[in-house]
Amino acid sequence: MRERLLIFVILMLATALFGEMKVNPFGSFFRFSLGSAVFFFGLIWFQSIPILLTGFCTGLFIMGFRIAIDMLMGQALWFDSLLTHLPAAFYYFSFALFVHVTRILQYMEFPIRVGLLGAAIDFASNIIELLIRQLLGESLVVTREIIFMLLLFGTFRSFCVVGLYNILKIQQIRTFGEARRQELERLVMINTSLYEEMFYLRKSMSHMEEITRKSYELYMQLMESEKVEPSTALYIAEHVHEVKKDSQRILAGLSKLMKQEQLNLRLPITELCGMVIRANQKYAELLGKSIRFSEECSVNLSTNHVYALLSVLNNLVSNAVEAISSSGWIGLRAELDQEEIVFYVTDSGPGIPKEDWDWVFQPGFTTKYDENGNPSTGIGLTHAQEIVQSFKGRIQLTYDEYNRTQFQVRIPADQLFRKEAT
Repeated sequence: MRERLLIFVILMLATALFGEMKVNPFGSFFRFSLGSAVFFFGLIWFQSIPILLTGFCTGLFIMGFRIAIDMLMGQALWFDSLLTHLPAAFYYFSFALFVHVTRILQYMEFPIRVGLLGAAIDFASNIIELLIRQLLGESLVVTREIIFMLLLFGTFRSFCVVGLYNILKIQQIRTFGEARRQELERLVMINTSLYEEMFYLRKSMSHMEEITRKSYELYMQLMESEKVEPSTALYIAEHVHEVKKDSQRILAGLSKLMKQEQLNLRLPITELCGMVIRANQKYAELLGKSIRFSEECSVNLSTNHVYALLSVLNNLVSNAVEAISSSGWIGLRAELDQEEIVFYVTDSGPGIPKEDWDWVFQPGFTTKYDENGNPSTGIGLTHAQEIVQSFKGRIQLTYDEYNRTQFQVRIPADQLFRKEAT
């Protein structure tokens, strides 16, 4: 309520002030001003305020405002000033009434129609003001020249207002769309992290199942030998089994969440590559590095395996960001090679020595250290390889045409477009 009242007061003040930017074309007190354009814009932009009440109050306020100016400047007696400015109040009464009757706000998606209606409303309101002035004794004859001037100014003001309205609306929609896109990318990145955790949780459950089975077999062997105390093996089996059950509950919840998120999430490969680039541009800025990113994608296909691909590509590109000392470039390229989709990640970093190529996908291997000399976890590339292999693909280190180290990910196209397993 307070916000609407503030808008209401601001619109009256703005209309009154811009109404003083005027010309008097007919040698009388009748004026063309920017006040009516401001009033029209306020009615169509702030659609929460009541139209009729706004028109009535604005008309009275403008009449009082102009009378007060005349009194302060000593230009006329208050009654003469009242007769002079009373017709202007009827202009705003009429304008608001016509806007309400024509329901012009329902046609804002059709700017030409709104512009023509606004011109007609402005013209009709001006005619009413002129008639009121004639009734109050002003010697003003409505000629064809006057009618032409009213139509011309009314059309000009109306289409200027509608044009400004549409420009601001388009900008507002773009801003809103950009905010929605950024929010979607943030949520997708969060879900990508959940996908990684779910992937490892499923793998851990498989290991725990195997440990449970082996522990129970050991327990039975110990029971049969009757030479050692078998309770320790049984204890291990029971507790690993409990951990497995807890992991199953967590996995069930994560799987349900991921399944709900993925029901309608299907992105083009080009958009997915763009998300990886934008996310790592922010990451590079966070690390204080000046890195130029390039993206080239000629794959005009969409996939619902968004989180898996994001996890792999984001891992490779973020590794490249971390490998670059302060400034450089990173390239991400995707193309269709026969029945495979191939992703290439290249950067201007120091590269990986040839003798280390056989070790880079081993758990714990790393060439990255923080400022304190602590090594990275060394599981990122292992994780990426396991995801790629789950799609029957392969990830490998190669040289590009300029003899620079690059990561190459090859995934069969039919695997990326198969239905997500439940």
